[in-house]
Order: sequence, then C-alpha cells, then structure tokens
Amino acid sequence: MLQADGNAAFEALEQSHPSGMSVQQIVVACAALGEKLTEATFRKYVQLGLLPRSVRVGRKGKHQGSQGLYPASTVRQVQLIRRLMAQGFTIEEIQSRSLFVGSDIDSLSKELDRLMTQLERAHGAADSLMRREVDEARRLASSLVEKLRDVERRLTVQARMERAAV
Repeated sequence: MLQADGNAAFEALEQSHPSGMSVQQIVVACAALGEKLTEATFRKYVQLGLLPRSVRVGRKGKHQGSQGLYPASTVRQVQLIRRLMAQGFTIEEIQSRSLFVGSDIDSLSKELDRLMTQLERAHGAADSLMRREVDEARRLASSLVEKLRDVERRLTVQARMERAAV
C-alpha cells in the first residue's frame, strides 16, 4: 500500500509504470492512498485541464485496438488536487492560480535528466570538452528546475495568503 506522504512510494509507482497507466490503474493506486476516485471524476479533471490527456498506445495482437495511458505522475497530481480542495481552494482557483505546476516541474526535471544522460552517452568519455559542456548544461538544468520550484512555492504561498484574507 502506498503512503500518502511518501515520495519514495510515488517514485516506485512511476518507475514500475514507465509507459504510463490506464484510468483503472490510477483509480486503484489512488484507492491504495486512501483517495476515493471514480473514473468519472478522473475524466472530469482531465476535461478541466487539471490532469494531462492520455496518449493512445496500440495493444499487441491483431485487432486489439489501443488504450489510453496517462503518466504515472498523474497519481501525484490527483492527490495534489484533492489536498488543495481540502484546503478550501475551488477547481477554478486551482486552474487559474498556477497552483498546479509542481507535477509539470517534476516532469520537466525527469525529461531534462533523461536528455542529459543521452547527451553523456552520445559524446563518450574521450571528449573532455563535450563532457564539460554537458556537465554545464546539467548544472543549468538543475538550476532552472530549482528556480521553477521556488516560483511555484511562492505562488502557492501567495494564493494561500490571499485565500486566508478573504
């Protein structure tokens, strides 16, 4: 069972589903977190732009059709939506206040890390100039991600303070 506050549990879930998760798998994972989520509510969150749209992936075998898969990080996003709503934020406030970019920052961080790893593999160990350039790019990427996390934290605190003042 996943722990609601366990980052390691989320990372394990994401690593165990690198190609994504179906709606049903996400509903089951949320239930393991103690979050009651129906497929209808999940689809509503997608329609409202709070969750990413699925990517259609063909199934193996003749005439098996395709299946919609969502990033495994969507489970984190569902929990964040629920936490913000429990704090009194409306869906409209969550949509309009940029309160919901943390998971996008996580995705960007993972994608940048994947890209840097590919660049490191591509240049090989022999080219020291290229290695230094890739190292510098990795440092810049890390700095960018930290800056974005800082901005997101500030926006969230500001929104909470405005909400408390009402």
